[in-house]
Formats: sequence, C-alpha cells, structure tokens
Amino acid sequence: MTNSTDFIQSLQALFLQAGSFKPLGGIRLIDAEDFLGMIIRLGLHLFFVFILVRLIYYPRTKRKDFLFTYFLFSISIFLMCFLLESVKLEMGFALGLFAVFGIIRYRTDAIPIKEMTYLFVVIGMSVMNALINKKISLVELMFANVVIIGATYGLERVWLLRHESQKLIIYDNIELIRLGRHDELKRDLEERTGIRITRFEIGKIDFLRDIVLIKIHFFDDEQPDQMDESFSNNSFGT
Repeated sequence: MTNSTDFIQSLQALFLQAGSFKPLGGIRLIDAEDFLGMIIRLGLHLFFVFILVRLIYYPRTKRKDFLFTYFLFSISIFLMCFLLESVKLEMGFALGLFAVFGIIRYRTDAIPIKEMTYLFVVIGMSVMNALINKKISLVELMFANVVIIGATYGLERVWLLRHESQKLIIYDNIELIRLGRHDELKRDLEERTGIRITRFEIGKIDFLRDIVLIKIHFFDDEQPDQMDESFSNNSFGT
C-alpha cells in the first residue's frame, strides 16, 4: 500500500513538473484580442504612411530608394514599439530613436535635408501610432495623423507651389564660363542635358584637365516627362 501511495505521489510530482515546463518563457500561442488590435492599428498606420510617402513625397521627387526606406522604417519601428509596449517604455525611448538616426544619418551617403525631414516624420508617426494607450482615443490619434499629413501636403503642394531641384555637372567647355558668355553656357547646358535650366552656379575650376563643376537649378514641373528619375538634389563635392 505504501508503495502504491509513493508511486501516485511521484506521478503527481512528474505531472506538476511537466506543467511548469515552459521552453518559450510562458509565451502564449496567440492572444486573439491583442493580435486583432495590432492588425487594425498597423493597417491604420500604413494607410497614413502611404498617403504621406507615396501620394505626397514620391510624385515630387521620384526617389524609389527613399520610398523603399521609408516604408520599411515605418513598419519596423511600428512593430518594434508595439511589441515592446508592455515593457513600459518611457518617452526617452521614442526621443532616443530620433537621436540615433540624427547621429548616424547613413554615414555612407549624404542625405538631403528634405529627405531627412520625411524620415523623422515617418519615425514619429510610427512611434506615435504604436505607443498609443487607452488614455488616447482613436479619434485623437487619427486627428494627429491628419494634422501631419495636412501640414506636409500644404507645405509641399500649396504654400511651396514649385519645387526647385538641382544637379551637379562636370562640364568640359570652360571657355563659356567667362563673363559675357553665360547665355551661351546656359544654352549649351540645356542642349546637352535636355533640362530647362532656371539658373546655374559655377563651382571649382580645373584648368589642368579643362573641366569645371557647375550646379544647375531647374523646376521639376517644367521638365519633359521622360526626364531620368535619377535627377535629384545634390551639392558640390570637395
């Protein structure tokens, strides 16, 4: 009888140990309510980001590389903040994201200030939409997104009606850089590039190789439709 009791107790202890065995740290397979909430908020977030990046930013700049970057940044930061929300993140975490990207700035390539501004806006929207809590209503969240979208659209399309782009060119006919021949220089640049130039700046002159750096300025809406998308903001190199 004693042996039977000991066997039952041993079996019960074994089952208790098996029930406490949690190889994934107690992570549940699924929480339907939280999962549905994440999908809804992610969909709402991507809707506003799509308007900002695809409908406002891209038609003006035609930069597919930044289009790719903004969407991936947006999704990654949103999911990271949403999944870490239970860790009770403080405001310093959100501000830290801005500081990190402000320091790094993709050191392998110089990013124009306008593209950096869009990047910070995308990061801000991602953090805001992911870390919203019960104290903030859905209407307030949508209003905040609409304000950002509206301000961006107003600055991009209404108040700044025309966007002037610039391009750095290595030019070989240095005879035309002399004073009094700038009209000829402009015509030659337009014939070679196919761009309607509004103004230009003469930069570094290399008499040894007979070349000069010229920065041309032009309005995107005045250019032929077939103009290469690679034309974008650039600055003089050193």
